[in-house]
Amino acid sequence: MSRTVKAAAVQFNISLGEIEPNLLHVRRELARLAGEGVQLALLPEMWATGFAYRQLNELAMQTDELVDELAELSLKHGMVIVGSLPEPHENKVYNTAYVLDRGVVTGKYRKIHLFSLMQEDRSFDGGDSWLLAQTSIGRVGVFICYDLRFPELARRLAVEGAEILVVPGEWPKPRQEHWRTLLRARAIENQLFVVAANCCGMVGKLDFFGMSMIIDPKGEILAEAGYETESIVATLDFAAMSSWREQIPCFNDRKPACY
Repeated sequence: MSRTVKAAAVQFNISLGEIEPNLLHVRRELARLAGEGVQLALLPEMWATGFAYRQLNELAMQTDELVDELAELSLKHGMVIVGSLPEPHENKVYNTAYVLDRGVVTGKYRKIHLFSLMQEDRSFDGGDSWLLAQTSIGRVGVFICYDLRFPELARRLAVEGAEILVVPGEWPKPRQEHWRTLLRARAIENQLFVVAANCCGMVGKLDFFGMSMIIDPKGEILAEAGYETESIVATLDFAAMSSWREQIPCFNDRKPACY
């Protein structure tokens, strides 16, 4: 029997700096998705707080409790849950994606590439290492938003054995075509599944377009959200991924010594 995973991207309008309404939505949506048999649920970047810069250090003090709650939810629902939160670090914070697998934190990834255009580097410290999480559903590589523009990271994760790339994001208008194109490119060039969760609607002064996506190793879109709050679901077929890699053996044909 071929191995499959039912994956979901949870897209919603994040309440800036207000943890409770965001957490309430996530609780409800995870319970609903569990009823549909979802095994992997991805939340947007900074899903509990948004980029509430003036409150970040204070809000980050609640991250440990949020991670504990996600761990409980992942155990209760028997799923892998990924989403990023502000992690305290000295006078700043990290933008950290936690991977929860059936009650256990199996890894955390601190966003490496900080979006200087929005002055993220003033409030955040950048991470310095990639993450390939070994989970009950397979090997999961983690990006966060702006990381998507750096293909070196995706290729490293793919070479190390990633089967799924998850991308929590807060990617605003007017760069929606960049989002769609880069997500498909990362899937095509690395012949793996990409699950991406964006937020939607107005968050502070920024307008987010949604368009959360689940993409297969050929770059075909299995599911795509619109502009409103919604979750998308698709089945990832790993036998199909293996078959495609055999048809076009990019990894065997690489010449890393030449570049």
